Order: sequence, then structure tokens, then C-alpha cells
Amino acid sequence: MDRRDFLKGAAATAGLIACGGKTRSGRPAPGPGDLPGEQPDAALRDLAMVALDAARAAGATYADVRIADYRRQRISTREARVERVSDREDRGFGVRVIAGGTWGFAASARIERDELARVAKVAVALARANARMQREPLELAPVDAYQGVWRTPIRTDPFAVPLGDKVDLLLQINAEAMKVKGVAFCSSEIGVVREHKLFASTVGSVVEQTLFRCNPEFTATAVDRQKGGFQNRDAYSAPQGRGWEYIADYPWMEDARQAGEDAVAKLSAPSVEPGPWDLVLHPSHLWLTIHESIGHPTELDRALGMEANFAGTSFLTPDKLGKLRIGSDIVSFVGEKTHEGSLATCGWDDDGVPTMEWKLVDRGIFVDYQTTRDQAHLIGRQRSHGTAYADSWSSVAFQRMPNVNLVPGTKRLSLADLIAGTERGILIKGTGSYSIDHQRYNFQFGGQTFWRIDRGKVTGMLADVAYQARTPDFWQSCDAICSEEEYRVGGSFYDGKGEPGQSNAVSHGCAPARFRRVNVLNTRREV
Repeated sequence: MDRRDFLKGAAATAGLIACGGKTRSGRPAPGPGDLPGEQPDAALRDLAMVALDAARAAGATYADVRIADYRRQRISTREARVERVSDREDRGFGVRVIAGGTWGFAASARIERDELARVAKVAVALARANARMQREPLELAPVDAYQGVWRTPIRTDPFAVPLGDKVDLLLQINAEAMKVKGVAFCSSEIGVVREHKLFASTVGSVVEQTLFRCNPEFTATAVDRQKGGFQNRDAYSAPQGRGWEYIADYPWMEDARQAGEDAVAKLSAPSVEPGPWDLVLHPSHLWLTIHESIGHPTELDRALGMEANFAGTSFLTPDKLGKLRIGSDIVSFVGEKTHEGSLATCGWDDDGVPTMEWKLVDRGIFVDYQTTRDQAHLIGRQRSHGTAYADSWSSVAFQRMPNVNLVPGTKRLSLADLIAGTERGILIKGTGSYSIDHQRYNFQFGGQTFWRIDRGKVTGMLADVAYQARTPDFWQSCDAICSEEEYRVGGSFYDGKGEPGQSNAVSHGCAPARFRRVNVLNTRREV
């Protein structure tokens, strides 16, 4: 029980994610990754100007260029052996233009002056061809010109850590989990990414950014050899926009031992009785519910029917803006790309817009969307919220999810207090399987571990739990949210969208929250 208490914060050592501030003008205040006095790389700037000049000469009314390089490393292990090591780099550039009132885009892996000029001309030619099908000209929200450098604040570059040290850590995690009697397998991975890019546009901006992300994870598996069943428990760690210090500071051995014990306990946990239950959702679980039921529906392109890949459109259509009650009075959500440690955090988006924080849901009312420069006018907004992103130099930038967070409660309330105030409920930790409809309206979520609450106390583990609801009903049933002391950040390293598909990394912060009388299914009986 002591270890469970220690781990209830699910990566508590990562601490709270600080909120980004704003100046009185409404523009974002300098973030933790800003590097005052540093100037973008002069050689890359000169190459970018070649592309912009060529695009203008070819007739573009707007152009931008991203010159980028990426390094991605992943180490996978199982029990006492290394399964896979990959370490790859790629670099290139993409030129995006407006000509004839519509977009054109072209890219190349050859970062050379002649190639930059050639590709820019190709982008203009493609825009002119696309203009034949454009019903109305593009309209870009205004943006100021920026010059600057931004880097993810890190203490230790994850790529500077020897490969052997990373392998040793993973094998130690596996060994620790397998010390628990009944644990038969344990696999673990570490993925790290460095994304470096220079963005320049005909607006006059030249900004350079270096982003780091880390994704550590493991799965412990317990096997009942007599009955033939097995159960898993994943790590409660979360991917973060941090350096190796995050991985070095996380209590891996503690989590691995507890994961092993939880996996064994799941083998004999009693099956849940279906019906209405009060749910206490831990941040290690709740982040995914936020992602699917709030993050995706507030993407403007989905709401307008312009995007339907990877699970459809959105029930939050513009006629509901400022009118629909999507949650109770204590429920507010913010979008942001400014919080230190979160995966989508950066200095500028791929439109050259400085990142910021804004409200998506205010005291239960749906009030805003995620927008880019070419979307803002579609809902009468004067400025973009800075959510354009491309996952590669060869990809087209389009609207991608920022960090979307549930605002913590204003009155001091701990997880222990929340449990003590619950008569009959289920505490859910970790993410499991989920399903959501094509408009993000009806959903079903599982989890990693489920703990019965009776008369304010956790009395034991349950099995076969999933809950289902409609998005507005679910968030309107929220009657308590813990205060910021309990705030934690989860997230996804691989959030898919688009056609061709692109992958974005995004975080979701929240404190534990309670939801009254939510319909709980017994997944074994449902099958």
C-alpha cells in the first residue's frame, strides 16, 4: 500500500507543469525555452531567403519555408535481452506558397541553393494548378514578423547518454518487475526525438527551434499457468517534452515492482457489477478521455467537415459556439503550447505564430476552437491560436492538436479527500482500450487498474471495467476536481491525423476528478 500511495501521482517526480503567461497586449509572454540574444543560424537563413525570393519572383503572394532535420532513437527490450535498436536521422526542406488564391507545396531532401529555388517554383506551379478547383481565395489571419531562437529547456541531451546506459536501465526495469512472483514477462522501451527546424516567411519572420521529446514505457505481464489466463499492467510514466533528466528522475524500480504486483492481483480480482457507478479518474487515465472527447472535437477542421481521417468529424459544430453546455460549472479546458515539459510546447507554430494559451471550454460552456492562420476567419476570429504543425520537412503543415488541459479545482482537494467523499465508486488508473464514434459524441473507455471505493475507502481491486457515456453527459456529471497540487500530465507520442497521415505528440494535464453515476459495463459479460 505504501508503494501505491507513492505512485498515486503517476510520475509525481515530474512535478507540476507551469502555466505560460501573457502580456497585457494579449501576446504570449516569453516562455521557458526562449533564448534572448540568440539569432537564427545565418547559413540556414540565407538558404531560406533563396526559396522565398524564388517563390515571389514566380508570382507567389505569400511563401514560407521550413528547413528541418530530425533524429529519432528507440531501444526495445524484453526480459534480459535487447529486441531492437534504431537510430535514424533525416533532413530536408519544404516550401509552401499561395498563388492564385490557394496553397501549393513542394519539398526536397537536397538542401542546396539551386534546389531551394527550383522547389519554390514547383510549389508556385502546383498552387496555380490547384487554383482551378479553389472555390474562394484563402484568407490568412495577420501575424507579426518574429526573429528568434527557442529550445526545449533540458538539463541533459538524451542523445548524449550512452546507448549502454539506456539498455542497462531497461533491463533493470524488466528484472525488477519479474522479481514479483507470478510475473512471467516484462518488455520496456525508450524513444527519444530531436526536431530542429528553421522557419522563414515573406511576412519577415525567421525563427529557429530545437524540440526534444522522451517516451519511456514498460509492460509487466502476469500469467496464471493453472487457469491459462494473463494480465498486464503498463508503466504509469508519461511521454514528456524534456531531456534525459526526466527519465533519470522517474521512480522506475518502484513503478516496476508495483506494476508486477498489480498485474498479479488482476488475475484474481472480482468482476465488476455493471450499472451506474461514481468514478474517480486518475490523471494517468483521464488524459486520454480528454484527448478523445475534448481535444479532437475542438479541432476546427473536423467541426467544419474538412477533416474526417482518424475517427471522423465533430459534434461541436460552429452553431454551438458560445452556447452549448458541454460540462458542469467547474469544468474548464485550455488549449496551449506553452507549458514546460508538455509534448506540443514550442515557441512558434509552423505558420510562424507565437504559441499561447486560450480557453476552449469556460465553466462548462464551449467557447473556442483550435485554429491556424487560414482557419481563423471561418469563425470570425482575427488571430490564429498557433496550432499549425507538420511532422516532417516533407509534410504539409495543417491544424494539429495543442496541449489540451482540464483546469484544476480552485479549492484545495487531494485525491485522498476525493476518495473519502465517495460512498460507492471506482478509482481508475492508467489507459486501456477505448472506442469513440465518428463525431466524438458516444464513447467507451477501459483502463489499467480499477479499485473499488466503499464508504470513502479503497477496499480492493476490480476487473473487467469499462465505462460509456455521451461526451456532454459525462463532463456535466463532473462534480469535483482536485486542486493543482494533484495536477499531472499525460499524453500521446503518436496522435494521427490527415491523409497522407501525420503524427503529432501532444500532452494533456489534469488533476483527479469525480464523475457521478456513469454507466459501467462488465467487459467479460459484454463479450
